[in-house]
Amino acid sequence: MSETSNQQVRKGEELPEGKLKEFLLKNELINSIESELFVKQFTHGYSNLTYLLTTEDREFVLRKPPIGAIKRGHDMSREYKVQSGVQKGFSKVPKMFAYTNDESILGSEFYLMEKVNGIILNYKEAKKRNIAPEQYKVIANSWLDTFAELHQLDYEAVGLSDLGRPEGYVERQVTNWGKQYLKAATEDVSAAKEVMQWMEENQPKAYEHCLIHNDYKYDNVVFAEPVLNDVKGTSWTEITAVLDWEMATLGDPLMDLGTSLGYWTVTSDHDFVKQGIPSPTIFEGNPIRSEIVEMYANKSGRDAQNIVFYYAFGLFKIAVIAQQIYYRYNKGLTTDPRFANLNKASELCCNLAMKAIQTKQID
Repeated sequence: MSETSNQQVRKGEELPEGKLKEFLLKNELINSIESELFVKQFTHGYSNLTYLLTTEDREFVLRKPPIGAIKRGHDMSREYKVQSGVQKGFSKVPKMFAYTNDESILGSEFYLMEKVNGIILNYKEAKKRNIAPEQYKVIANSWLDTFAELHQLDYEAVGLSDLGRPEGYVERQVTNWGKQYLKAATEDVSAAKEVMQWMEENQPKAYEHCLIHNDYKYDNVVFAEPVLNDVKGTSWTEITAVLDWEMATLGDPLMDLGTSLGYWTVTSDHDFVKQGIPSPTIFEGNPIRSEIVEMYANKSGRDAQNIVFYYAFGLFKIAVIAQQIYYRYNKGLTTDPRFANLNKASELCCNLAMKAIQTKQID
């Protein structure tokens, strides 16, 4: 992962060093309790807390739920199980080392995995690298190749057939995300209610199912470090790992695509949209959303004619996630200043979903 993506630990989110070293020793991840342990925090994520541990010339990544979070959506045992299973048939996943539900150690369950070296291509990282337009075409193609590969995984063969209930998946998602939004609402947003009603009335009744990631975007994959001065962008052809599996399940792959499209802001979008959903996809050379759909359809062999529904759902799901995080901020359960305007980002996503529904277009 890019070294620029981790910093000192935020106040109130520190880890007890002594107890953590005892856990590392118990799981044979360090040789001595006297070993020095250095802890930094990855700060680009908005959901689970992620830390970099350095000790005895080894590096580990630790994942735990945010303070005050409900277990639904922050289930570390499930996330650990998913990645442990996926790595049996899909090479682009970090190696898992240890999991515990003993809350006396860090105040919550947590797990440890390997640190995968490479580039996490968030907005700041992409801007700093000044990536050429022709390189973005390679990046998008590699990203979609891995997406299609993931959707082809035989989840039964890797022991994940009990991960979810694919029958009725779309209906449950529409209903449950609507309930979660209403539970976390802090103000009345008319577009949110309109989107919920439209999705209830226009959801597909027949669809495929497979293992889906549910949060697949540029900054949730690790690209191999490119060769310097590679003007043709050929080095961007390799993705070494897919991260953040907390919402993975069995369901409609087009729901997965719809969420990815929700994050796929482009240069022609309104400035408020690009600021609300900052993404390296806004830079010149990236395909527009309809082109992403066409590319995915060609790589996967799936029909994506009903993409407006899936795009609207993806935007609404992002709205709910943003609103849930803002709800915790509003209640004083987190002090992270990045969360102060997530209610506005949530409203923005609902308005964008309504625009797509009304225009029947995703660009």
